[in-house]
Amino acid sequence: MIYRHDVLVVGAGLAGMRAAIAAQQHGVDVAIVSKVYPVRSHSNAAQGGINASLGEGDTWESHAYDTVKGSDYLGDQDAIEILAREAPQAVLELEHWGVNFSRDETGHLGTRNFGGASQARTYFVADITGQALLQIMFEQLVHSGLKMYNEWFVTSLVLSENRVVGVLAIDMRSGQLHGITAKSVVIASGGMGRVFEPSTNALICTGDGMAIAYRAGAQLMDMEMMQYHPTTLKGSGALLTEGARGEGAYLLNAAGDRFMKTSAPNKMELASRDVVSRAEQTEINEGRGVDGCVFLDCRHLGRDLIMTKLGQIHELALELAGVDIVKDPVPVRPGFHYPMGGIKTDVFGETSVPGLYAAGEAACVSIHGGNRLGANSLLDTVIYGRRAGEAAAEAAANLAGEDVSDSAVRDEERRIQDLVDRPDRGQFAAKVRWDMGIGMVTNCGVFREQKGLEACGDLLHDLKERYTQVHVGDKGRVFNTNLLSVLELRNMLDLAEAVQVTALTRTESRGAHTRTDYPERDDEHWLRHILLEYRDEGPAVSYRPVTITQWEPQVRTY
Repeated sequence: MIYRHDVLVVGAGLAGMRAAIAAQQHGVDVAIVSKVYPVRSHSNAAQGGINASLGEGDTWESHAYDTVKGSDYLGDQDAIEILAREAPQAVLELEHWGVNFSRDETGHLGTRNFGGASQARTYFVADITGQALLQIMFEQLVHSGLKMYNEWFVTSLVLSENRVVGVLAIDMRSGQLHGITAKSVVIASGGMGRVFEPSTNALICTGDGMAIAYRAGAQLMDMEMMQYHPTTLKGSGALLTEGARGEGAYLLNAAGDRFMKTSAPNKMELASRDVVSRAEQTEINEGRGVDGCVFLDCRHLGRDLIMTKLGQIHELALELAGVDIVKDPVPVRPGFHYPMGGIKTDVFGETSVPGLYAAGEAACVSIHGGNRLGANSLLDTVIYGRRAGEAAAEAAANLAGEDVSDSAVRDEERRIQDLVDRPDRGQFAAKVRWDMGIGMVTNCGVFREQKGLEACGDLLHDLKERYTQVHVGDKGRVFNTNLLSVLELRNMLDLAEAVQVTALTRTESRGAHTRTDYPERDDEHWLRHILLEYRDEGPAVSYRPVTITQWEPQVRTY
C-alpha cells in the first residue's frame, strides 16, 4: 500500500517533532514516521539543560564565541551565529508552550553553569530537561492532529531521477512493507551511539536515518568527531549529567586529588567535554584511577540540592551502581555520547540530495565542529528542526510530487525476504554488533593512533563479511525485532566505516579527535571538513573549508 503526504519527517524526537510542527504551520500535509512511540525517543535522555543568552549582561555573541571555541574552530560560524541569535526566542517559546523550567529564588528562570561556557546560560528542568521538552512538544503534536506512523521502521529512501520521492517502511505490528510518498523528506532520526560499546545512548540509536541518506547519495561530514562524555556510570555507561558539575560536583582520582587543576586550571571540571574526557582518560591510563574509573563527588552539595536538582542521577547511581551520591563518590569514566558529524546540510537543513533535509543529531550543519558544548544539543534540535521543517514545506508547496513505485516496494520486499531466508551459518547480529562496538571504542576512542585505526579498518572489513552470513532466526512477521536488528546492523557497519576512514584521514588532533601520533592542531592543513560519499568499494573522501565570519582560530585553553 502507498501512503501520500507533502512532507514526511523520519524520527519523532525533538528535532523531528519541531520540524513537523513547523512544516504543518506552512499549510502542507505533514506526517511523522518513527520506529518507536514518540515519547520513547532518545531526546528523553538529555538531562542537563538548553542554552540561551537570556540573562542580564549575556549576549548572543558571547554564546556564539563559546560555541566556536568549544568546536575547536571546526564549527561553521554562520550556522553558529544563527543558533546563538535564535536561542532566546526558542527557549521562551518552549516556556510559553508549557515547559516547567526550574526557577531561581526570585521566580525568574534559573540557570546553571555548563562546560565551556563563559557564564551561566543553561536553562533546565532539574535533570530531566529533555524529557520535559519532549512531553510538551508531543502535546503540541497531538493538538495539531498531525498523522503519525508509530513503530514503523524506514528501510530506505526512494529516488526518482536523483530526487527523493518518499520512503519504504515496515509496519512492525503487521510486518508489512509500505511505500510513503512525500515531496520532501526530513531525516531527524537521531544519533548512532550504539556503534560504540558502552554508550550513553539507548539501544534504538543505531544511525538508521544517517545510513539510508548516505546510501541514497547524501554526503556525511565530520564523522571522525565523536564525543565522549566525561561522566558515564561504571558498568552500564548510563549518563550522569554535566549539570552535576554545573552545580559544583568535583572529579577526583584515586588519591582524592581534583586533577582538573592541571588540565584546565581556570574552568576545572567545567572545561569542554573533550578536555575533561582526555584528562580523565590520562588519569586512568597512568594508574591514578580505580578499576578503570575516576570519581564524581557530589557529597558536599547536600541532600536537598541533590534530590531537588539531580534526582534522576541519584536514582541511576543507586540502582545501577549501588552508590548513594549523597554519601559516596560514584565511579565514572569517559563514555561514547554524541556524534558531531552526520548528514551534511546547509543552514536550512537541505542536503546534497534534492528533496532531502535533515536536522538534529542525524544532521551536521556543523555548529558543533570538533566538540559540542553541553546543552547546545537540545537547542540544535528546536532551532534547526524548525528551519528544516520550514524549508521542506516551502519546497513541497511548489512541487507536483511523484508516487513511490510498486516496483520499488517489490524490490525491497525481495531484499528483506532474502535476509529472512538466509541459512544458519552461526553468525548472529548481536555478536557482530558487540564486536563492532568494542572495536570502535578500543580503536576510535578518546585517544587514537594510526596502528589502531588501521586495525579497526581490518576489523570492520571482517565484520562486513560476517554480516553477509548473519542469520534471522525469527521467521514471523509481527514485531520481528530479530529482523530489525539485522537491518540496523547494516546501518551501523556503514557508519562505523565512515568514522574509521575519516579518523585515519585527519592527521592532527582537534576537539574530540585526539591522535597520539599527531598531537598538535594543524590549522594550515586541517582547518577544513572531511566529507564522505557512499561507494560500494568504500567511502569517497572530499573536503570543504570551514566558514569563518568573525572569530579567527586561537590557542584553545580553559
